[in-house]
Amino acid sequence: MPNAISPSSAVERIDACLPQTQCTQCGYPRCRAYAEAIAQGKAGINQCPPGNAATIQALAALLATQPKPLDPRFGAHAPRTRAVIDEALCIGCRKCLDVCPVDAIVGARKLMHTVIAADCTGCELCLPPCPVDCISMQPAPPATPGETWAEYPRAETARWRTLTEKRRQRLARRGRSRGGVTARTTVLPPAAESERIRAEIRAAVERVKAKKARRPGADS
Repeated sequence: MPNAISPSSAVERIDACLPQTQCTQCGYPRCRAYAEAIAQGKAGINQCPPGNAATIQALAALLATQPKPLDPRFGAHAPRTRAVIDEALCIGCRKCLDVCPVDAIVGARKLMHTVIAADCTGCELCLPPCPVDCISMQPAPPATPGETWAEYPRAETARWRTLTEKRRQRLARRGRSRGGVTARTTVLPPAAESERIRAEIRAAVERVKAKKARRPGADS
């Protein structure tokens, strides 16, 4: 670690240079973990596609090293987006709620979900688990001039950092209350669990179809 910063404040100051999207593209489960890896010399400063050049420049200045191009192995920079759920297609399976790193999706099992736009980081982690592809990424409105950093206002990145930590603490408490077994753990064998999930999705799809059939003007 270069002598530009003290070890006691290294992680915090490195983390402050990151956009807090919690997208995992850097190869770490959250921005804080990436910051810790950089502080330990285990990761490069050019592994954050959302932050792109702004993050690389900030980290290079902080660590008194030379900036370098974004490493393409971790993805390419893209314009900022937010997740939008097509509520007419949502089956309420809850899978997107389980993976959102900042709890930006609200809803409940068997009820449609929606995204809190102001809290969505655009991480895209909700896309793969959705069984009906009802989530799309839409362009995010531009940030206010003079308040932006790498497309993300500081107030937003600070809020996302706080939301991420609150979620981490909540999941840790839940794990402890269940004797260390998290809510995602199941005692069913893999085949039975897969069939349970498929049955749940089939039932949810049928509920959506029934709701659409009851709408005024729907085809009989």
